[in-house]
Amino acid sequence: MRLLVFFTLFFCQSLRGGSLDVSVKDGKGAPVPDAVVYAKNSAGKSGGARKQGIIDQENKQFIPYVTAVQVGTTIQFPNKDNIRHHVYSLSAAKRFELPLYAGVPAQPVLFDKEGFVTLGCNIHDWMVAYVAVLATPYFRITGEDGHVVLQNVPAGSYTVQVWQPSLKGSPENGAQQVEVAGGGSKPLVFTLDLKPDFRAQRAPGLTTGGYR
Repeated sequence: MRLLVFFTLFFCQSLRGGSLDVSVKDGKGAPVPDAVVYAKNSAGKSGGARKQGIIDQENKQFIPYVTAVQVGTTIQFPNKDNIRHHVYSLSAAKRFELPLYAGVPAQPVLFDKEGFVTLGCNIHDWMVAYVAVLATPYFRITGEDGHVVLQNVPAGSYTVQVWQPSLKGSPENGAQQVEVAGGGSKPLVFTLDLKPDFRAQRAPGLTTGGYR
C-alpha cells in the first residue's frame, strides 16, 4: 500500500512539472528588464496552445516594447492613435508591411518562423519594438526587477536561453543546461553582455491628423 502511495505521489509530481526561477543581470550586477527567458526541451517537444498576440500603437509608441510568442502565433497591430502608422519589419524571421492605416488591420500577421523580429514605423523613426518568436511554450519576459519564474515546466532536460534587444552576440552563447524535476524549483542566474541602448529620440510634442 505504501509503495502504491509513493508511486502515485511521484506520478502526480511529474505531471505537475517543476519551475525555473531565473534572474537576469548585466555586467555590473544590475537587473535587466525586457529579457526573454525561454526553455527548450532537448527532446524537441514544443506543444502548448497558441494565443493571438496584440501589439498596440498608442501615443506614438509600440506597446509592449518586447513581445514573446510561440511559432505559429498571429499578432494583431491595432492603431489607437488619431493618426496613421505604417508598421513593417525587414527581419529574416518575418518580413511584412502594413501600409498606412488607422484602426485595426483586417488580418493579423502570422509569425511562422523562429527568430527575433524588429518592428518599425515608416513615419515615426523612434517607434521600435521587438518580437521573439520561439519554438517552445515555456517563456516569460523580465520586468524591472530582472526576474521571472517559468512555471509548470514538465520534468526533463532543457536548454535555457535569454535574449534581449541589446544583447551582444547570440543567446546560444550563454545557454545553460538544466534538469527539471516534477514539483521542484531550479534557480538560475544569467549575466548578459549588453550594448548601449541607443534609441531614436521621439519628436517633441503631439500633433493631430496627418502623419506626424
